[in-house]
Amino acid sequence: MSDTPTRNIALLIDADNASWHAIDPVLTVLAELGTVNVRRVYGNWSKPGLKGWRDMTVRHGIEPQQQFDLTKGKNATDMKMTIDAMDLLFRGRIEGFGIMSSDSDFMPLAMRIRQDGIPVYGFGSAKTPEAFKQACTRFIDVDALMTPVQPQKPVAVEVPIGESLPAAIGAAATAKAKPIDPDLVALLIDTYGSVKRDERGYASLSAMGQLAGNRSSFDVRNYGYRRLSDLIQAVPNFQSERRDDGRVFVKRVR
Repeated sequence: MSDTPTRNIALLIDADNASWHAIDPVLTVLAELGTVNVRRVYGNWSKPGLKGWRDMTVRHGIEPQQQFDLTKGKNATDMKMTIDAMDLLFRGRIEGFGIMSSDSDFMPLAMRIRQDGIPVYGFGSAKTPEAFKQACTRFIDVDALMTPVQPQKPVAVEVPIGESLPAAIGAAATAKAKPIDPDLVALLIDTYGSVKRDERGYASLSAMGQLAGNRSSFDVRNYGYRRLSDLIQAVPNFQSERRDDGRVFVKRVR
């Protein structure tokens, strides 16, 4: 049986508040979660600033949605995206939503979709308001997605838990990886303590990741890593091992 995700994903893009440069990595992330069958981008296409998005509609098969600016200073895009999202939700065929925007106005939409048990994956800049980030099942910083991977030699790090950790280290780290802050370390320790452990004190990394995702909008890409297993190796509070079945297990060592 194939392990490829088959969930039906809808990607809705706010062209006024999202960079077209990020569409390739965003589609790559969503491909790991399901099949992006619905792709729509919203904006006033008479604006010169949306030319990049116009080109992307052809390249990636994205359906453009025209919204005129009927009143100066008002944007009808948000309302149209919300209406379309609710239509898709009530048809019952969408199993996950991607919202590409840095606009906090989509916080109520994300919360409403999640109330029906449907995950919402937010994609925006690091400056996206925290309210929208936390409303999403997972929020992913597109700036981190677009940073090219630069292989580096692994370096041993010894840092007390109360101190800030250095930038991401290892082959999966990016050139501009963000520091792993104490809040993240505390989250990982808390999830480790909440999941089942074997007789040697090892816990399933997959179970830890699932619990962390349920509690916050945590995503490893925001720290410059592609996989949770890569991130955990840079945190000196844990040691990990990959077993014969390919699964990774983690043990707290401090």
